[in-house]
Amino acid sequence: VYDLGFDVIELHSSAFESTDADYLRNLKMNLMRKGLPLGYIGVSNNFGKPVAEHPEQIALIKQWIDVAAFMSCPIVRVFAAYVPEDCEDEETLWPPMIEAFKEVAEYGYESGILVGLQNHNHNNVTRDGDAVLRALNGTDHPYFTHILDTGQYAGSPGASGHRGSSHPGYDCYASIEQTARHAVYVRTKFYEIDSGVEEWLDYPRVLDILRGVGYNGCLSIVYEGQSDPIESMRKARSYLESLL
Repeated sequence: VYDLGFDVIELHSSAFESTDADYLRNLKMNLMRKGLPLGYIGVSNNFGKPVAEHPEQIALIKQWIDVAAFMSCPIVRVFAAYVPEDCEDEETLWPPMIEAFKEVAEYGYESGILVGLQNHNHNNVTRDGDAVLRALNGTDHPYFTHILDTGQYAGSPGASGHRGSSHPGYDCYASIEQTARHAVYVRTKFYEIDSGVEEWLDYPRVLDILRGVGYNGCLSIVYEGQSDPIESMRKARSYLESLL
């Protein structure tokens, strides 16, 4: 990330070798020396698990809120609920999930750490804009916010399960329009950038949406294509910069 000249880095919880204080101090200093502030820490929780397991999921998020506070990182990224295969009605997942969101949001508030809900497809309940708004409004907490992933709304060629083609039943751009005003961080997905122009997602359109709501935050680059990732990240950065 440093060699590519990026300004911010985000880390998944699995990237941390330890949560020991000495390790975190060294990591924080290394990032500072590189001039790379930590944008968010990603947590892969799942409130689609049985309610009896929710305390474990809540504890996981709280653990990383504590780490984020130690690291001077402003946001912890969370997921909603993945619908279990044996679930007959995903509506039953919502009430306990919202209660969990309220608890972790309040915990984050006490430490000054935002909890950012990332939209996600692949059988997650936050597959479209309506669902993300429902989660945000249902939780109704100032420290429960939104991390917008441009490629993870249903209908995106990268998230629909139809690699390279859009799902006709969903409009990912409509979902982006619905939720962009709530975003405190944006993950820009890239899938096919060999030509220097992303071919699967319409980034001129996406950036117009973000400008329209006055978004002035980070645009992180997440590459999920099949080509060389380093060269693809360079191309993605150049492409985004050309549109700004």
